[in-house]
Order: sequence, then structure tokens, then C-alpha cells
Amino acid sequence: MIFVCPLSQLERTVAACGARRVLTLIADGAVVERPANVAPADHLALRFHDIAEPRAGLVAPTAGMVEEALAFAAADDGPLVVHCYAGVSRSTAMAYAIACAREPGRDESELADELRRLSPTATPNRLIVALADAALARAGRMSAAIARIGRGEETFEGEPFALRLAGVRA
Repeated sequence: MIFVCPLSQLERTVAACGARRVLTLIADGAVVERPANVAPADHLALRFHDIAEPRAGLVAPTAGMVEEALAFAAADDGPLVVHCYAGVSRSTAMAYAIACAREPGRDESELADELRRLSPTATPNRLIVALADAALARAGRMSAAIARIGRGEETFEGEPFALRLAGVRA
């Protein structure tokens, strides 16, 4: 299961779901304290801005970062908390990418529809999705599925949610 939340809900989400692994996607300068029950080796922090194309003075997500996140997620198929500052764009994009990686035979559109159902505010970062699409050899289907569900409802911060994978029971 993949849990998605904003930074403000990180401690609460980790405690509630019992996950022991955390993926942090946040810009430089943001202070993120690793939850006490998460070992240092089980916390990966990738620092980049929530941008969908390179912009001067900002750090865009890279193929290397996406591949590092996918490898981190693949190292253990147990529950994983993925968070960013607002829980709307970077974290939902990476959760979608991880779900596609963990279920290579599952339809990208089905996963995108599930993401939208679980989080009406999700607006997955298009660049992260495109980079993951290439890394997972999904031939543009991930990007097309996310484009189809469109931008989520406006919000300052998303609500935590759990993306259950096929065959996984709550």
C-alpha cells in the first residue's frame, strides 16, 4: 500500500498506517524531521521544486531522481509513505509512478482513475510522470492517463489517502 500525505500530516500518517519507510519529495530549505519509528536507511529525501519544466533558479525533478525513488520503493514491497509539502503534486505523481512500477500489468488509466477517486485534489506533477513513464517503458501511457484525469480541485493542502494495489487487502 502507498500512503500519500502533505508534510503537515507526515507524523500522523506514519503513526496511523504503521509504515516504516518514507519517501520525501521537497524543495531545499524545507525542514523535514524523519519520523521516530523510521530508520535512517528507510527514509529517502529527494530535494527539488514542484515544477513541470526547467526554470531558472529552481531545481527540476530529474530522471535520476525518479529512478532513485522507484528503486527505493522497489527495495521493499511493504507500506510506504510518500509525501511532499502539500500532498498534491509531487507526492501524487510519485505514488502513481510507484503503483505503476509495482503493478506492471495494470492499466495506467485504471490507476489514474483510482488516484482521482481517492484524491479529488491530486494534480500529479507532469514532469515526474513523464520521467517515470520513460523509466518504466510505458510508452507515454502514464502521461496520457494523467493528462486525461486533469487538474484536481484547488486546495492549499491535500488530504492523506492510501493507494491500495490490486490483490492487496486493507
